[in-house]
Amino acid sequence: YTILSKVHSDRNVYPSAGVLFVHVLEREYFKGEFPPYPKPGEISNDPITFNTNLMGYPDRPGWLRYIQRTPYSDGVLYGSPTVENVGKPTVIEITAYNRRTFETARRNLIINIMSAEDFPLPYQAEFFIRNMNVEEMLASEVLGDFLGAVKNVWQPERLNAINITSALDRGGRVPLPINDMKEGVYVMVGADVPFSSCLREVENPQNQLRCSQEMEPLITCDKKFRTQFHIDWCKISLVDNTKQVSTFQEVIRGEGILPDGGEYKPPSDTLKSRDYYSDFLITLAVPSAIALVLFLILAYIMCCRREGVEKRNMQTPDIQLVHHSAIQKSTKELRDMSKNREIAWPLSTLPVFHPVTGEIVPPLHTDSYDNTSMPLMQTQQ
Repeated sequence: YTILSKVHSDRNVYPSAGVLFVHVLEREYFKGEFPPYPKPGEISNDPITFNTNLMGYPDRPGWLRYIQRTPYSDGVLYGSPTVENVGKPTVIEITAYNRRTFETARRNLIINIMSAEDFPLPYQAEFFIRNMNVEEMLASEVLGDFLGAVKNVWQPERLNAINITSALDRGGRVPLPINDMKEGVYVMVGADVPFSSCLREVENPQNQLRCSQEMEPLITCDKKFRTQFHIDWCKISLVDNTKQVSTFQEVIRGEGILPDGGEYKPPSDTLKSRDYYSDFLITLAVPSAIALVLFLILAYIMCCRREGVEKRNMQTPDIQLVHHSAIQKSTKELRDMSKNREIAWPLSTLPVFHPVTGEIVPPLHTDSYDNTSMPLMQTQQ
């Protein structure tokens, strides 16, 4: 009952609601869509990755997942369609990227979800398999072996794989890259008959106690899975939909509960679009006009209202102008004299005693001596 198919151009598939759907994206098929390998005779093994999304949207539907472990492995689309999607064609855009040449190829997958007459199956069991990754479990032969083992233990008339979920999607941790550890996978199956006694053994008080102590429970049918599948029996979930009672309670309106406002109705497409041109002009024009007026006033004050030197001199008394001119003339004469001054050095800067005999030495320069080149200290003769 599980739908398995391979990718083709605009392929139409017809999965059933509530039944596991698996679609393989084969790299070998897309290799023919890319240019040939540059060296003739060599086998092309380009890394190819896939991007899948619902047509017109950036992501896939909520029920559809995608996984590709490495660019050298095939991609897999998998999931369990819901009853709400029955009769609605779902177009999935598949884009293949060649990571060597950066070429792309696009194909469409049209999913037509059909209603299952025998769905939903009332008895559902979810197993946690520790030694499998999700892409390994999605392989048709591995999934078939697991369903065969479950059917041998359960003995139902109808048995379907409902869903497969990676343990990482349930909050599990990424395993360490030692001893070929796996991330684990959850597999949900449904049947039309009650659970067998072997599956019910998990609910025994002894096994519940062992699970609380992190010990392996004692399950008689575990050996039928152990050869290929290592099942964590403490994480098995048994759901009997025939005994589930509706827990819906009528909400009593009262204090603290807002009245029901109905569904949100967005505005219709017939609304007129608003013109923001006038708002744009007001936002820029008004501040610009105010700034221009202030600039003109400041320019008039700084440039047009200047009195000038002549007007200042006309309004200044003559005696004040004479004093000012005399001060400027005296300052200029002092500056010119400071450039040509000839002043003898003070005697305190000349040597008084002979550096060898210690006798008193008279000044060596006369009034006509160019004392500007006299050193401060006499050198030893």
